[in-house]
Amino acid sequence: MSTAGLIDLNFRGSPGVIATAVLEGRGGIALIDPGPTSCLPALESGLRERGLGLRDVRSLVLTHIHLDHAGAAGTIVERVPGIDVYVHERGAPHMIDPTRLLASTTRLYGDQMDAIWGAFLPVPADRVQVLKGGERLDVPGRSLRVAYTPGHAKHHVSYLDEQSGTAYVGDTGGIRVSGDHLIAPTPPPDIDLEAWRASLDTIDAWQPVSLFLTHFGLVTPARAHLARFRQTLTSQAEAAKAGLAAGGTDEEKSRAFVDHMRREVRKAMPEHEAKATELAAPFDQLWQGLARYWQKRAEAGN
Repeated sequence: MSTAGLIDLNFRGSPGVIATAVLEGRGGIALIDPGPTSCLPALESGLRERGLGLRDVRSLVLTHIHLDHAGAAGTIVERVPGIDVYVHERGAPHMIDPTRLLASTTRLYGDQMDAIWGAFLPVPADRVQVLKGGERLDVPGRSLRVAYTPGHAKHHVSYLDEQSGTAYVGDTGGIRVSGDHLIAPTPPPDIDLEAWRASLDTIDAWQPVSLFLTHFGLVTPARAHLARFRQTLTSQAEAAKAGLAAGGTDEEKSRAFVDHMRREVRKAMPEHEAKATELAAPFDQLWQGLARYWQKRAEAGN
């Protein structure tokens, strides 16, 4: 017998921002994207509600290494030695030695790092299981297919549970906090729209029944969502491109993009859900990632 479930990590006191997937089988559990260490109490509470605890975790399955997805991995492994941590080969060195990752993230969050994310402890090298894409993982209760799905991040992978038809797609499938309103998570430094579209093709070729989005939860039907998100990714990128071409300072261009995103979100959902959406994807960071992408394209003559 095997079951799958969701734990809401109540990031910064807000429901509906970060979800951890729980795969449960007779031999224990696997967690897909355990979230940041600051949310570990919520994760443990969600496990207790299922009669489980960190002691039951056998595998941590990471879509990528950003702190909202993977920050608690080292802390969990420290508490429960012997857990395997699955991560793409480009992310693995940063899980073993997170110095550069933390320095990069600190440039975005400054002195709020600890309050927002908590500790990011290194994972012992012998517990890191390196993925390239194309593998099949046997974790408690599930056999998962692995695909390399860059675009949001160079170290992003997605997983397909063929038994249920659910694809666990991290940030590659976008953000949907409320209703049908979608956001493309485009923070710096790795945004690559061409690679992202190819990754959406890869996921679509699996013909999944549903998608599990870390932000937030299960989406059905999967392929209709992928088609809509493809349009969202394009329109958000084009809005940033138009903003770059407009007059004004860099700060003014960023502010105009953020104001546009906030207006669109508030047209689609109540205020508390709009705030949750921005917690999942700070709009100034969405601008930074897309502006960097378009500027690199311009420098390359594309």
